Amino acid sequence: MLNTHQAPVLELDEPDVTTGELELEERHSLRRVAGLSTELTDITEVEYRQLRLERVVLVGVWTEGTAEDADNSLTELAALAETAGSQVLEGLIQRRSRPDTATFIGRGKVEELREAVIATGADTVICDGELSPSQLRNLEQQTKVKVVDRTALILDIFAQHAKSKEGKAQVELAQLQYLLPRLRGWGESLSRQGGGAGGGAGGGVGTRGPGETKIETDRRRINQRISKLRREIKAMRTVRQTKRSRRANSGVPAVAIAGYTNAGKSSLLNRLTQAGVLVEDALFATLDPTTRRTAAEDGRVYTLSDTVGFVRHLPHQIVEAFRSTLEEVSYADLVVHVVDGAHPDPEGQVSAVREVLAEVSADSIPELLVINKMDAADEETMLRLKRTWPEAVFVSARSGAGIAELHQAIAERLPKPAVDLRVLLPYDRGDLVARIHRTGQVLQTQHVEAGIELRVRVGEALAADLSNFVI
Repeated sequence: MLNTHQAPVLELDEPDVTTGELELEERHSLRRVAGLSTELTDITEVEYRQLRLERVVLVGVWTEGTAEDADNSLTELAALAETAGSQVLEGLIQRRSRPDTATFIGRGKVEELREAVIATGADTVICDGELSPSQLRNLEQQTKVKVVDRTALILDIFAQHAKSKEGKAQVELAQLQYLLPRLRGWGESLSRQGGGAGGGAGGGVGTRGPGETKIETDRRRINQRISKLRREIKAMRTVRQTKRSRRANSGVPAVAIAGYTNAGKSSLLNRLTQAGVLVEDALFATLDPTTRRTAAEDGRVYTLSDTVGFVRHLPHQIVEAFRSTLEEVSYADLVVHVVDGAHPDPEGQVSAVREVLAEVSADSIPELLVINKMDAADEETMLRLKRTWPEAVFVSARSGAGIAELHQAIAERLPKPAVDLRVLLPYDRGDLVARIHRTGQVLQTQHVEAGIELRVRVGEALAADLSNFVI
């Protein structure tokens, strides 16, 4: 995504090729208004209520790693919260061997958290981890404000940024899978249960049965909606596979751009192909994959696909729901792994991305590491990264530095056509000449009276079509 340092001033008639200006303007034209709730009043609508995030306090549990790792994790949570439209007031970290099973941070620390909420005037607490329904309920009861965990926060961002039909269906599926076991864990507004079968305190005539029936009805409706969404996504997956197989049959190599969220993948795609896709300095700005054709220096055509960004502890609901989208990477001939060189912990980002790639069986695909934002990183960091990854290509999508080297590196790693031939094509077979240039390599060209004499390297399918012209 875009760097945070001061960008060079652009002339009015000189649009920035890396940002996708029109789409960016469209997204910024409608923003959340502080103080307005977007919650649904009735959960039977089976739509996932938007989180009301305004003034928030962050809280994390440091269980392993260094203090710097814990700080980086909370800093990332703050960036996620701001992307969702909230104002971060304070961040708290609790050192524990493992999260408390009842309240996540421990009974004593809940009091300190409550005091921080009162002192700052926060209306939401965001926890850096996935909370169980009981942890959510206990924290909400004791802090007297809404409690949101990291998974719900990421799902909310995905809901804001999804545009395509497939993207929206995938997000809704992930949200409903997350919501289903938490129907009783989202505070009193969703708990319609009025008492046990034996009556007792707190119950009453007319409050027991309907409360249980209400939750059971909600659960059944959500399960029905999940089944419908899975069928829709499966159908869309078939369409995606058809397009993918068509590209494969044409012999056009596929390159996938993958990497941590906000590493600059979309900016790089725009710089390489003039695609004009949306770029925003925000996490998960890209959810819908974009595929563009471009050509290597030797004339071979290949496709470049932008993919959804990854993050540490990416919710498993997201990985599962977006599996058909993430599989774009696993079917690629080359993965261009983009890393934010200006981030405090680029090594941690690389590990997190490779972990998700392994989940979708894309860890065996050839990888080209690209360190982006070199213009925003200090010299010491650049030297350290060059020692760590000597084979990496260092670029700046914003300024264009290193892009020529990246084009060359991609061309060198594209799969080479397998068959060497010398052919004589009549001048009226321009269609075959075009196919050779598009999917193969032309090593030598000579124009003779009978036609065009070519020494080429092509794939097996094209070699079969050229068999009648071999000399």
